[in-house]
Amino acid sequence: MSSATTDEGAPLPEGRYHDRELSWLAFNNRVLDLARDAGRVPLLERARFLAIFSSNLDEYFMVRVAGLKRRIAAGLAMPGTSGILPRDLHEVILARVRELTDLQADVLTEDVRPSLAAEGIRIIGWTDLTDAEHEDMARLFEERIYPILTPLAVDPAHPFPYISGLSVNIAVLIRNPANGHRQFARIKVPTNVPRFTELGDGRFLPIEEIIGHQLDTLFSGMDVLGWTTFRVTRNQDLEVEEDDAENLLVALEKELLRRKLGRPPVRLEVERGIPDELLDVLVSELDIAASEVFHLPAPLDLTGLFQVAGAADREDLEYPAFLPKTHPDLAEVETAQPADLFKALHERDVLLQHPYDSFATSVQRFIEQAAADPAVLAIKQTLYRTSGDSPIVDALAEAAASGKQVLVVVEIMARFDEQANIRWARKLERAGCHVVYGMLGLKTHAKLCLVVRDEPDGLKRYAHIGTGNYNPKTARQYEDMGLLTSNPIITEDVGRVFNTLSGMTLNKAYRRLLVAPHGVRKGLLGQIEGEIEHARAGRPTGIRIKVNSIVDEAIVDGLYRASQAGVPVDLLVRGICTVRPGVPGLSENIRVRSILGRFLEHSRLFWFAGGGTPHVGLGSADMMHRNLDRRVEVLVQLPHERHERRVRELFDLAFDEGTASWWLDDTRWTMRTAAEDGTPLRDLQEHFINSLGARRAEVR
Repeated sequence: MSSATTDEGAPLPEGRYHDRELSWLAFNNRVLDLARDAGRVPLLERARFLAIFSSNLDEYFMVRVAGLKRRIAAGLAMPGTSGILPRDLHEVILARVRELTDLQADVLTEDVRPSLAAEGIRIIGWTDLTDAEHEDMARLFEERIYPILTPLAVDPAHPFPYISGLSVNIAVLIRNPANGHRQFARIKVPTNVPRFTELGDGRFLPIEEIIGHQLDTLFSGMDVLGWTTFRVTRNQDLEVEEDDAENLLVALEKELLRRKLGRPPVRLEVERGIPDELLDVLVSELDIAASEVFHLPAPLDLTGLFQVAGAADREDLEYPAFLPKTHPDLAEVETAQPADLFKALHERDVLLQHPYDSFATSVQRFIEQAAADPAVLAIKQTLYRTSGDSPIVDALAEAAASGKQVLVVVEIMARFDEQANIRWARKLERAGCHVVYGMLGLKTHAKLCLVVRDEPDGLKRYAHIGTGNYNPKTARQYEDMGLLTSNPIITEDVGRVFNTLSGMTLNKAYRRLLVAPHGVRKGLLGQIEGEIEHARAGRPTGIRIKVNSIVDEAIVDGLYRASQAGVPVDLLVRGICTVRPGVPGLSENIRVRSILGRFLEHSRLFWFAGGGTPHVGLGSADMMHRNLDRRVEVLVQLPHERHERRVRELFDLAFDEGTASWWLDDTRWTMRTAAEDGTPLRDLQEHFINSLGARRAEVR
């Protein structure tokens, strides 16, 4: 790894980056910390965090570990920026995952599951049923499960079946009583029936328990010697070659079909106590290494805990109900009805923070009002991920049907949402929208909406620039920020971005926006260098950044140089962080915190002291290579001091020692939830919920 140098020529040290894959595992460990936190996290929410941990790990193996294995298979032996060779890193990852999944199993079996049982919510097994319930389950099996099962035996005429990724399967050892021949058989647990059968009185029975105890019906005439469950994780990352000769939509549909047909396994989960004979068959047929096999207690696939938590119907064991409120600048005081948003935006720009500010009565209403307003001539919109029954998609379709010019930039290669986005693209095209898929080689990740309205004094543009997807469902679960504005400089910039996306122009001149792939890294590095100059001149200086992940070496090195120059740097990072704070001579002036909780911290915010004139912005980009080099991303500089103050206050609270958070020291994270005297520290998200009234009074 080459070394960087400071302006004075002193090299930055080798090994200055933490490994991104190991940093991600540290993030998932923080998720697991929430599942363990009985003092602050309600019981059913702890069960949900166990499910989130599992879901996160599934995607990590499907994408990150799969990519690492591809590099190993291709013979790429060069170490990453952390200096670890790919093969060594793979071994370290597997060992660390084994530690974490063992810890997760302990949290479930020794803590969460017994605590649920004490509250009358029990995940039970077959032996916990009464004789009458055994009969009921046998009848349920015969009527609702048996008809959809496909038992597959392996013999010379029946090769080992394809095992789909992430499915729960039953491995069965059977014997032919006529000749004593032993065979392996596999049954896929159906995914179109509930993962757990609800028996009433808060009891949940895994469906594989029902199937496993009815195997004599499936293999009549054979001796069932034993059975167990297993689960395979496969490489699920997309590989689509983009060129001018083939429509990207068609190419993606073909690749999705290939994804279904087979990708190499990267992990095998088996039930503890699996018979050696069955394990040997799985390892051999799946061609998987012993180090990639994880022995876990039943039930496998703890994402099923989402169903248990949702069906338990115990509000006393969940986070208190929270109803987002309409931002005061978007509500009529006299009538308590939603305001005319265009009239409101004539008076002032509005800085939104979801879920505390309602998405439905702000961003969603902005688009719906534009679609219904006869004075609106055009709507331009980016869609990266949206919900299943999206009112935004419906509004755009209705706008096009009414004669408005509607441009929708649909990112059909949004990972794991590709199939859904193809459906939205087809629906919008049929409705008459102009649908484009961005630019070749770049994903469109920017969160933008532009409305053009015919008003008495001429055409006027309105825009929304955000940090989160236009998804009404996740807007209630994710913390995001956005700017609604009629500022002519900003709206003109947004119009230029859309022209670039739809017209293949190469516009790089923006006045209030930083636009990737050409402008975000360059612009932020310029801001960082500016803070270094302010520090040398004795002017007010400081850098504060809130992102999901920070990996980009140029940005990290810039922050190291700022720290060396005496600039205080605060990084609020939810996920991956390759920065190593607190290293003598390198990063003594860098503080890194992480906040996780009931809402997923998703906003990206940037604050630079500017020598006393702060530069503050928000946008869609994380500090990662993919965001800065391979995506269209947009950051906007906030134009009003009151909005700058709001962002500064958020950072002040997040870094206050009275706020619960995780602190990073070099590469080690420490959870801090209580003061030295045991007093619980402030929960930042609960603080925002509880302070809504006071904030709204100030905003007005």
